[in-house]
Amino acid sequence: MAANSSLPEKNKPKVARKDLIALLNDDLAREYQAIIAYVVYSQVIKGAAYMNIAAELEVHAAEELSHAITLANQIDYLGGMPTVTPKPVKTSDKAEDMLRFDLDNENETIRNYRRRVRQCEEIGEYGMAEHLRNILVQEQDHQIALATALGVDIPDVTQPDQRA
Repeated sequence: MAANSSLPEKNKPKVARKDLIALLNDDLAREYQAIIAYVVYSQVIKGAAYMNIAAELEVHAAEELSHAITLANQIDYLGGMPTVTPKPVKTSDKAEDMLRFDLDNENETIRNYRRRVRQCEEIGEYGMAEHLRNILVQEQDHQIALATALGVDIPDVTQPDQRA
């Protein structure tokens, strides 16, 4: 008998370990994207209005590297091979455009990590969920910094019942 085949459908985990590996690899590719974007943007953003955020983006790059290492470790723990390919990085000649690209990416990252925390808990990977919560705290800080730099409200990227 296959694992979980006798469980009623509502009691089966919503995500299998192999699926979680694929989802975490997608998250890892997004972290690579963020590292590249923050490194490049921090160096090419010009103008007095952006000097503080440029320095902050350098800090974000280092934090995203830490996230990537954590994700690679968790993927390995699950028996998977961490991806080596980043998601595409958008560039622009306009500082505001680059910051908006970053904010959009952070919003997506936060949505994904909130889902991932729930998925980890559904399959009993509570320690992994805690690692992801720690990453989520920093990603939300990045979101706040970018929204503040752009002078926009902090986006509400999920419904209250979806929050981890």
